[in-house]
Amino acid sequence: MAIEIKIPGVGESVQEAVLAEWFKKDGDFVRRDEPLFVIETDKVTLEIVAEADGVLKILVAEGETVAIGAVVGSLETSAGEKAAAKPSESQKEEPAPETSAVSPAPVEIKPGETKPIEIKSGETKPADSKSADANILNQEKVFLSPSVRRLIAEKNLDSARINGTGPGGRITKGDVLLYLEQAPAGIPERLAPPVECVDPALTPDETEIRKPMTPIRKRIAARLLEAKQNTAMLTTFNEVDMSMAMSIRSKYKEAFKKKHDINLGFMSFFIRACVEALKEIPEVNAFIDGNDIVYHNYQHIGVAIGSPKGLVVPVIRHAERMGFAETEKAIIEYVGKIKNNRLELADLEGGTFTVSNGGVYGSLLSTPILNIPQSGILGMHKIEKRPVVVDDEIVIRPMMYLALSYDHRIVDGREAVTFLKRIKEFIENPERILLEV
Repeated sequence: MAIEIKIPGVGESVQEAVLAEWFKKDGDFVRRDEPLFVIETDKVTLEIVAEADGVLKILVAEGETVAIGAVVGSLETSAGEKAAAKPSESQKEEPAPETSAVSPAPVEIKPGETKPIEIKSGETKPADSKSADANILNQEKVFLSPSVRRLIAEKNLDSARINGTGPGGRITKGDVLLYLEQAPAGIPERLAPPVECVDPALTPDETEIRKPMTPIRKRIAARLLEAKQNTAMLTTFNEVDMSMAMSIRSKYKEAFKKKHDINLGFMSFFIRACVEALKEIPEVNAFIDGNDIVYHNYQHIGVAIGSPKGLVVPVIRHAERMGFAETEKAIIEYVGKIKNNRLELADLEGGTFTVSNGGVYGSLLSTPILNIPQSGILGMHKIEKRPVVVDDEIVIRPMMYLALSYDHRIVDGREAVTFLKRIKEFIENPERILLEV
């Protein structure tokens, strides 16, 4: 019996998706709940798993745009027992991990953070057959799938320099592609057939590479342009002394970790501060709907998180009901979903206010763009020691610039400045969050 493999619905507004990558080959035997392929829509990236054990038949190739509900393959379950007895080619090629081999450590991704990648200049040069053979042996030691091993061998890369984000630090095909994306000029294009200048008068530095925008990138571009064109966006700035927040975090981080099994970060401080400030300034938590203003008696806080495919903003629902530990766990859960392509469309909907932390990239000051239809977004930045005046004395303090972008059609300057001032007061005196004063 054959089971059809279809593109699942991910929301009423999504009508099509790009089949980005097959994890298995045609004719491979797959187990129930084993990842088959990944799709990209204009909002989310999602892995699709097998519904049952069976032999895979692929009907649609990678890179094709398909409609929601379209059949892209099938699973022949009647041949499951026979195929299970005879391992597939990909299963044969994967050696069992050696106990003596050291596997790469899992990469911890913090919200909005990407890890810089170091690349040797010699990696782009063709290698002789001996070095290629040695590279393949090295790849087998770190337990690579056949498709990943072939890609690394084709590009003559050192697998030890690629950060693995799969289970147990295992290197996935996406990790290799990201490594190549961030590589210096000189490594050929991988994700799509390049369109290069062939004018002989051009030097190698003048060549061009063209590739189509991903659905997510198209959506991000459209949303940002819509926000700029359809809102009266304005930004106000302030700075906050992080001394108290850093002191409390340092003092209680071990006890917090022991009790809640999660690290205490600064994001939970700011989300809690935003919740209290939004209660006092409801205009920042509202939005315009036609000729009406819709006010929310709850705080659904969106947290901007960077990923290799673009910025996504999952929503922490009813943040007003959460403590520090619940907030940190919600953020970590979303980071895991993004990392494993498990983020759902429902995770991105319903936000009333957004917090974005550009400081993880080293940003000192920036102007965040509204996440429409929301009327406000708070931009955090990096903590930097600066001389400031305290009690008529010049002292060195860890300072952070804050930026609040808001829709001036609904939020006046007085409300915006007051809101940002309250955030500053809550962060500089965190006990006020608990006392709500």
